[in-house]
Amino acid sequence: MPLPLAALVALSLGALFAHVARAELSLDEPILSSRPLAIVATFAGLVWLPAVAYFAAFHGDWAYMYFVAWRRVPSAIDLAVVLACTALVPAGFAIAAPFARSKRREIVMAMIATPAAIAAILAVVLQHRVGTSATFAQFKHGVGTEPVARAALGRAMLVAIAVTTGAALWATRLLRSAPAPKKAKIDGAKRWR
Repeated sequence: MPLPLAALVALSLGALFAHVARAELSLDEPILSSRPLAIVATFAGLVWLPAVAYFAAFHGDWAYMYFVAWRRVPSAIDLAVVLACTALVPAGFAIAAPFARSKRREIVMAMIATPAAIAAILAVVLQHRVGTSATFAQFKHGVGTEPVARAALGRAMLVAIAVTTGAALWATRLLRSAPAPKKAKIDGAKRWR
């Protein structure tokens, strides 16, 4: 996924995960040390990070949507952008979690829908850039380009979508299966009365 779209989708995914985990979030545990945030951070690190990093590393010009020549982007900036896209999944969760906890569904839905809608609009408006596999120079001059569907990039996109979707569904399942609330400890003296 192109990096600008990956950032928007990451925010939306994080908010969606907060919505799914709303039952467990309502237990009034600190969000930063909660089980749901650990699940979301694991998803971000083990699934989202490799998917975004693959496209940045092997299809860099496409990942930057041909706005900049990937070869001119320092690797440190590449790394920072990939890490930022990854961090936006738990960040989206952390931003939406207080609203999910307080059952403010309309705000959480807006936090899910807004970045997703912006990503979809950008993908449609920039469909020529998203749907073309080429180098920066090929795209700039309109020579040697091919549709994504016929290139290795298209196959990689299908694999990334399948793996990410499967992992997101698994994370959703884990987030929905909230552990049973802990029973209050009974003082020994009160037990025998």
